[in-house]
Amino acid sequence: MTLLRLKFTALILLFLSINSFAQQQNDSVKVIKAGRLIDVEKGKILTNQLILIDHDTIKSIGANLIIPAGATIIDLSDATVLPGLIDCHTHLTVQPGENYYDDIFRKTPVDLAIVAPIYAKRTLEAGFTTCRDVGAAAFIDISLRNAINRGDIPGPRILAATLFIGSTGSHGDLNGFSPYLDWIGPKQMTGVANGVEGVRAQVRYNIKYGAEVIKFGASAGVLTEEESVGAPQFSQEEMNAIVEEAHLWGLKTCAHAHGTIAIKMAVKAGVASIEHGSFLDDEAIKLMKSHGTYLVADIYNDDYILSDYAKHGTPEKIINKEKLVGKAQRLSFQRAVQAGVKIAFGTDAGVYPHGWNGKQFKYMVRFGLTPMQAIQAATINAADLLGWKNKVGSLSKGKYADLIALKDDPLTDITLLEHIPFVMKGGTIYKDELKK
Repeated sequence: MTLLRLKFTALILLFLSINSFAQQQNDSVKVIKAGRLIDVEKGKILTNQLILIDHDTIKSIGANLIIPAGATIIDLSDATVLPGLIDCHTHLTVQPGENYYDDIFRKTPVDLAIVAPIYAKRTLEAGFTTCRDVGAAAFIDISLRNAINRGDIPGPRILAATLFIGSTGSHGDLNGFSPYLDWIGPKQMTGVANGVEGVRAQVRYNIKYGAEVIKFGASAGVLTEEESVGAPQFSQEEMNAIVEEAHLWGLKTCAHAHGTIAIKMAVKAGVASIEHGSFLDDEAIKLMKSHGTYLVADIYNDDYILSDYAKHGTPEKIINKEKLVGKAQRLSFQRAVQAGVKIAFGTDAGVYPHGWNGKQFKYMVRFGLTPMQAIQAATINAADLLGWKNKVGSLSKGKYADLIALKDDPLTDITLLEHIPFVMKGGTIYKDELKK
């Protein structure tokens, strides 16, 4: 073999090697052909769009992109593509069981931790690629979040609140025991705190162990046995201290608040969102608008509680409280929408079975939102509330490649969002039933 032929052969081998390497490098590059794409930022539908994804990030979107050599093509040209959905009020570590008291008093944090990955997977496969989890026992939400982030298990991105902060005897403090029965377990693993210094210490404790948002109980609640459903359970000074301390650490706060007075107190304290918001009056709505406070109202689960909870031994007083709250909450939501209060999607998943999150969309539309506004509440608005607008919430350059797809148009039938056939999170497909 002549020297020239040797050189030529070497060049061919080098070219093949480089080409093979380039092909391997493009294994992480994907291009989605989207027949219809819902632009939640502009509130309109785009057609025949290409979405270029590199690893877990969107690199560009447009109708005339050049498809890189070796890119994986995902053909959704017959589908409607929209951002991965966001639920701002979940409890991924719990779900109603067969017996109300067994759930509360007999299950340990280990029981909850074992099933939490199942609930996380169901939530992701329902199209919710991001969740704000607003209260979990024993920091299970932190371990769940970390396992998902490491890629150990499938699940949504989680913004975790850890322990629900509540006063003694409040919605955040299981009551009804004799005072002679000592609580079993490490007492520091509760969110019960009292007084300005006590609540500040609790905020710091939560943050120390991984909280990314602070959740506290401004009012009484429905699914616990205290008599009230909406009375304030912290003083104004205590609420102020919780919010101030969280802000010192750069975190937002959200307040469980059903009652009118408690809602106003929490808004004045500076919370980012009111959870539930069942009894809004004109002053509360005006305050929320002037402070830019989001309303996160779980207006689906009233149906599930009233149809199923009595079957599992839930005390009658709790069922009666739900009857008091359910209709009022939906009417409050409607009035807030009409007044222009900012709305973010949140379901209280865990009060009903996980994976049913999408059932709430039709109620949001029934009580005042347009289909586009309901989708925006679960995408760009929710991302804004979480402080993750630069990461998720819309399909745009530099954000995570989190998206869902449906065969038809959810703007004409919002109930399509109850059954999502295609789910991608971070460029990885976790569900694809469009071909079936």
